[in-house]
Amino acid sequence: MKYLLSAVFFLITFFAVQNVEAQTRKFGLGVIVGEPTGLSAKLWLSHENALAFGLGWSVEGYRINGFDPDYDRATRTHFHVDYLWHSYTAINSQFPLYYGIGGRINTGPQYSGTFAVRGIIGLEWLPRSTPIDIFLELVPTLQLVSSTGFGFDAGFGARFFF
Repeated sequence: MKYLLSAVFFLITFFAVQNVEAQTRKFGLGVIVGEPTGLSAKLWLSHENALAFGLGWSVEGYRINGFDPDYDRATRTHFHVDYLWHSYTAINSQFPLYYGIGGRINTGPQYSGTFAVRGIIGLEWLPRSTPIDIFLELVPTLQLVSSTGFGFDAGFGARFFF
């Protein structure tokens, strides 16, 4: 994992000298570190709206209150999709605040296809003249299936836009 992160940050640094902006390119792919850790993708639908996707893994057990605490800390797979709105006036145009709603599915031992609704709030850095974004987000979740409970996901990541 250490080598993967090093390679991604090397590529981001290498492409940072290119003379383009992230929003002029519609699709970005990168990594997210936190809960979950894995791949992150973003598809801009307009200047203010986007779809964000994540495919990750977790080995820390479950973080939902009310979920059976007798888990075996087995790895689970996490997939999410979110609809995002961006506010370029909350801080400034280079650091938009974003928020949205989405859904998450977890699979793996002890998780049996759990589904949760996600609320997203985050801060993004869109460096000028580069095809990257760097983001930090906090994601409260309300699990609906297979049990009900409330928890949080959080992550830090970067994406390169093609």
